[in-house]
Amino acid sequence: MQKKWLKGMAAVMAAAALAGAFAGCGGDKKAAASGAAGGQTVKLGFVTAYTGPGAAYGQAMKDGVDLAVEEINKDPNTKVKIDLKTYDTKLNKSEAINAFKKCIEQDKVLAIEGPMTSGEMFAAGPIAQQSKVVAFGTGTTATGITDLGDYIFRNAIPGKLAIPVTLKKAHDKLGFKKVAVLYSNNNDQMVRENDIYQEELKKMGVEVVATETFADKDTDFSAQLTKIQAANPDVIAVAGLYQEGALIAKKAREMGMNQPIIGNNGFNSPAYIQQAGDAANGTLVATPWNPERKTDKAQNFRKAFVAKYGHEPDQFAAQAYDAMYVIHQAVEQSGTTTDRKKFRDTLANIKNFEGATGKFEFDQNRDPKMDLDVLEVKDGKWVPFA
Repeated sequence: MQKKWLKGMAAVMAAAALAGAFAGCGGDKKAAASGAAGGQTVKLGFVTAYTGPGAAYGQAMKDGVDLAVEEINKDPNTKVKIDLKTYDTKLNKSEAINAFKKCIEQDKVLAIEGPMTSGEMFAAGPIAQQSKVVAFGTGTTATGITDLGDYIFRNAIPGKLAIPVTLKKAHDKLGFKKVAVLYSNNNDQMVRENDIYQEELKKMGVEVVATETFADKDTDFSAQLTKIQAANPDVIAVAGLYQEGALIAKKAREMGMNQPIIGNNGFNSPAYIQQAGDAANGTLVATPWNPERKTDKAQNFRKAFVAKYGHEPDQFAAQAYDAMYVIHQAVEQSGTTTDRKKFRDTLANIKNFEGATGKFEFDQNRDPKMDLDVLEVKDGKWVPFA
């Protein structure tokens, strides 16, 4: 009996000593909550579509976000580390809604980066707004996104900003007079971007000689391109995702149509060039990411990305990376990991942020204020359009 008692006492004393050691290392809850030794951790949600249709965009975003979180959490100057809760929507609106609910109700996140597309944000964004949780879009370019409410932000460049930049620069250099437009009519974002094409071309005094529609996941564009070929435009403008964009470019070139192709944000992916091949040459897009930008932020990101993943980053990786850094900066500046209103107000007032995509801040509508470059596909690469 005495031996058992002694063994029991020894176990209790050992446990007490171990507990004391952890407490001395800042392991107690009060110290962690106050930001004392050991620092704080903030729960953030990340919602994108890295499988299913459009996976090239979502995987690029995931890669950018994962790199940012890794860098932030390893940085000795970081005051608040990130506990990231990641969800894959598979580009499904119902999945986006469910992911937002899980982030907000189950994970108790401070904010969410995502979802990936405008259609998903129109479906899931109202849940974040109603719950007063920031939803920060990096691929949500459609008109009306931030009209969902004052908790909806984006560094995605709205089509209303990007498309006019591409059209103007292309018109200044090419002097085109006639344009044909193709757009996906079952995609909320592309329907709105067709409207932007039509409005801007009208303002420029350029004639739209044909407007044709298709649907996401279509594979045959012969009928539309036959009509466009008969209209003989100087330029073809497309509002679509990279899969359909690549097929349109290939078919147009097969039919002997060598006109420049003006793309929207959906073309900003290496997957477009990979799938279109030589047919991608002559495609123009506006983007905040220029791989030739000579700033330390841009080149350090590029080097770190290539070292981690073995390939060049695209616009979606760069914007998602920058978004996570913007969110983290707002967390540290706000001094809170739980007060969603205080965080929202701090985020809205971020100024003079510089990331991989350049200098950035929000306008009064929580849309991005930043410079854009126009890139052209030449010999299988995006290069500045000069």
